[in-house]
Amino acid sequence: MRPRLDQGIGWTSNANSSEDGKSSTYSETALRLNAISDWSRHSATVDAGLNWRKSISGKKIDEPEGGINGELRLDLGGDINAVAGAGYRVREESASSPSLVAGVADRPLRHTLTGIVGVTRDIARFRFGLTGDVSRNFYGDAKLDDGSVVSQAERDSTLATAKLRLGYEIFPAIRPFIEAEAGRRFYDETRDSAGYERSADRYALRTGVELDLREKLTGEISGGWLTERPDDDRLASISGFVTAGRLSWSPVRGTRVDLNAATEVEGTTSAGETGSLLYTGSVEVNHQLRSNLTGRAAVGLEYRDYAASDARDTVLWGEAGLTWWLNRYAGITGRARHEVQRSNLPGRDYDETSVYLGMTFQR
Repeated sequence: MRPRLDQGIGWTSNANSSEDGKSSTYSETALRLNAISDWSRHSATVDAGLNWRKSISGKKIDEPEGGINGELRLDLGGDINAVAGAGYRVREESASSPSLVAGVADRPLRHTLTGIVGVTRDIARFRFGLTGDVSRNFYGDAKLDDGSVVSQAERDSTLATAKLRLGYEIFPAIRPFIEAEAGRRFYDETRDSAGYERSADRYALRTGVELDLREKLTGEISGGWLTERPDDDRLASISGFVTAGRLSWSPVRGTRVDLNAATEVEGTTSAGETGSLLYTGSVEVNHQLRSNLTGRAAVGLEYRDYAASDARDTVLWGEAGLTWWLNRYAGITGRARHEVQRSNLPGRDYDETSVYLGMTFQR
């Protein structure tokens, strides 16, 4: 078990990521726990975290975020392996979300429950896999500036999918694959307040490659095409190229490079609109500069493509930080971040710069 606590003070030039956002000084507390089994055959992992930012002066900030994920991997013998996992995450809806209610004082909380079960079998050089995923999102109420409350219940939905994957080992560490996905998104309310049936069928086809070069390079990356077709004929389908990836590379001892990419379908309850595809990607480098000094640098991109529209949002961000370790268990951490969003929709551009200084405790 590896617990970690970060406590410090931060400042941001734009507390609510808006075109006319105000600055704020805040306290930030982050608690993380990673646990991994030490079994000879099977394996289990648990990752948990809680992060809370609360303003001290300036624009009000009160942003909780946390979650827990667990995964169990079983070696069933006969080249058959199984995986089962579950997770929960809660966070305040992003101030830059296109679905955010206008004039909101307290943004609604977004709760996400996830579950996964799957099995793989190796036959000669082939690997067959079948995975089922369930993801449920439900929202708290939005509180407006005038004190009124707006229910977000019509946004509550559940996505259930099944994935079939076929891989072929061309080298022991390289396995290309093709994957087909079918599923359905169920909204709790058959029709929303505008009278639209937003439940949708989902289909996707991807191809990619799995890599396992031991501690040097591990992970997978893929690309393909995804379509979600709403039940209501008045709503356009959400279709487009999708990408996903999680790679970890260690070129030299003491250095790790992590690449992450994902594509998410974002729904909406705006009349006549279906939603958008949100592409996210980041590259993070962690390097041990000295025995008591570690550095971190990261850059990222978010691109939102609205369905059946020319509207686009682009977010670029960069972050750098240092931790000076006083001993094995405590250190001083500082970081700086800059983020910009540019959109061809009015009122959605913003710039934000933030800095942080605090203490890090770990075991």
